[in-house]
Amino acid sequence: MNYSKTDVGQQAFKERSPALSARQRSAFILFDGVKSLDQVLAATAGLGVTQADVDYLLARGYIAAAQSPVPVEVSAGASPVGGERTAQQRYAEAYPIATKLTASLGLRGFTLNLAVEAASGYDDLLALLPRIQDAVGQEACTPLAQALRG
Repeated sequence: MNYSKTDVGQQAFKERSPALSARQRSAFILFDGVKSLDQVLAATAGLGVTQADVDYLLARGYIAAAQSPVPVEVSAGASPVGGERTAQQRYAEAYPIATKLTASLGLRGFTLNLAVEAASGYDDLLALLPRIQDAVGQEACTPLAQALRG
């Protein structure tokens, strides 16, 4: 099962709500609708995150079952009918590129990688572009910039 952040959860996270423990915040960041529950639990096991923490996030409405992505029939390089790609489409294309770039930085890119994981949409990811460019270099970041600005 895959879970993604809800608006309620995003708000609690941004406000640093005391209702979220440090462990739960760490797990919350990783719920992106792509990673499975098992992947998130494995990644946060060293922090002591358990199924009970996930159940708490679900009960509070901070995460919810991820919706299956709707396939978009667009050939490579083409725009959907009506012109440009939507912000959601750009985000969906750019997010895996951004996570790959920041993950390649290892420990020195950990906080940047967490920031990418916490990005809840196109605007958040676009705001991180300059930091990612500084960290990995302009050339390595070209595919990300193209996916975001397209």
